[in-house]
Amino acid sequence: MKYSIRIMTLDDIPQVQNVAKSSWNHTYEGIIPRDIQDNFLKSAYNYEMMKRRLEHSYLYVSEIDGKIVGFANFSPVKEHGEIELGAIYLLPEYQGKGIGTALLREGLHLIEGINEVYINVERDNHIGKNFYDAKGFTVVSEFDDNFDGHILKTVRMVLKKID
Repeated sequence: MKYSIRIMTLDDIPQVQNVAKSSWNHTYEGIIPRDIQDNFLKSAYNYEMMKRRLEHSYLYVSEIDGKIVGFANFSPVKEHGEIELGAIYLLPEYQGKGIGTALLREGLHLIEGINEVYINVERDNHIGKNFYDAKGFTVVSEFDDNFDGHILKTVRMVLKKID
């Protein structure tokens, strides 16, 4: 399977919104009620929010034959080289094929000044948790997160960048 990774553009927003929705619905089925998922997706991935993300963070997309199948969203680099990986989502049928790893690597390669990458992942999100474990992320803390009235068990993880 041949895929490419590039910086996201405004024209990519509708496809990225589709990836976010498909990935969330697949990943959080039975973990987060669908109405709460829908509310989150409407606020976090509406057109204006996506435009702001493009202006103020790093967004990369993966494509296969012109179709966006995944994306990654990194925050700006903070003091001491800390960065947040806010999202790395793939359409369910493209998970487990190395594309998520390539998106992560691309961000780590292109964004200058990174020393540590932080991620918050829901404890019962086994797909995400296993992915981050396999990439060398380690658990920093666990906490309860009130997510629109639904309590999530969240795991905070870090990856120390090794050049």
